[in-house]
Amino acid sequence: MKLMEYQGKELFRRVGIPVPRGEHASEAKAVGAFIAANPGAWVLKAQVQMGGRGKAGGIKFAESADEGKKIAGDLIGMTLRGIQNPQGELVKSLLVEEKVAIAHEAYASITIDRTAKKPVFIVTAQGGMDIEEVAESHPAAIAKYWVDPAIGFQPFEARRLFYAAKLPAGYGKEWPKIAAAMYRLFFEYGANLVEINPLVLTKDGRVIASDAKVDLDDNALYKHPELLAWASDSPENEDEAKAVEIGLGRSNYARLDGDIGVMANGAGLGMGTMDAIRNAGGKAANFLDVGGGAQAERVRKCYELIVSEPKVRAMFINIFGGITRADQVASGIVEALSGGSLRKVPLVVRLTGTNEKEGRAILSKAGIASVETMDEGAAKAVALAKGAA
Repeated sequence: MKLMEYQGKELFRRVGIPVPRGEHASEAKAVGAFIAANPGAWVLKAQVQMGGRGKAGGIKFAESADEGKKIAGDLIGMTLRGIQNPQGELVKSLLVEEKVAIAHEAYASITIDRTAKKPVFIVTAQGGMDIEEVAESHPAAIAKYWVDPAIGFQPFEARRLFYAAKLPAGYGKEWPKIAAAMYRLFFEYGANLVEINPLVLTKDGRVIASDAKVDLDDNALYKHPELLAWASDSPENEDEAKAVEIGLGRSNYARLDGDIGVMANGAGLGMGTMDAIRNAGGKAANFLDVGGGAQAERVRKCYELIVSEPKVRAMFINIFGGITRADQVASGIVEALSGGSLRKVPLVVRLTGTNEKEGRAILSKAGIASVETMDEGAAKAVALAKGAA
């Protein structure tokens, strides 16, 4: 789940990362009332997830309540468009923050290095721009440090990053605390990414996270169920909403432009199944990862979701039984097909692994044939789809 800036900064506050004073508001009158109660110079920031919102007109400045209310009225409800999102994203709310006097802008993030299988800190003194730009034009300016999760983050690692990134001396006192807090947030909340750009050194000597980009792993949200309410603020995605509705992760389902429905357990097996279908001369109508430990009820709901698309002419269910038991999957398939009002499509099933014999027996009893290999199943599904055309 990708968080809005105001949500990321709420997590920053929880772990002790300094952020500017501010208020989240979804109505122009609330913006005006906040500035009236707190006179000064304020920044109005559109709460969207697209990059380059400043260039798209999503960041404005106000020095009075009337000015803030007027600007807020113009911003809320508009659609911001940029290079990263030409279709645009609707502005539903604003973050009103104090305008700070900036002396320097740095960049800091922690993410997962899947090759090293460790979290990695990425820090540069050249903040305020995309890290991709810095990497391309000034690669030597970027400092990285891989943390051993078995040991955890240590203060000396923050100091090593400080010198490697050539951060200005003004960051020296606060940076170790901020780095430790970023690491804490990364693990306690199950993040894929925690990014501060820019990490500002103000003219009065403060170090503040002026922006926040946080991407949480959906599979870790059970640790903090209160954060699920934030999902409603994310840009609407119909496929993600359908996946969540039936108990899947937000990234477990996506529609494609083919005509063969795909259900597999595990993203890797799902991608492999789609490749096998393409190799057999067909095209997948969707990607669907039913997840580990899938029970019969979830399998039934996934089946219903896939066949609800009229373009689906055949379906290939490819299950490797590990945590997921093949007999449970088979029961879900039979239950789904027993629904009288449910649209039926030609079906190919491959079950292998835990309880595969029991699963095949359940399917056989219901008159559903199964195959032994993925390539065999893909070829059969393609043939069935062409026959149904």
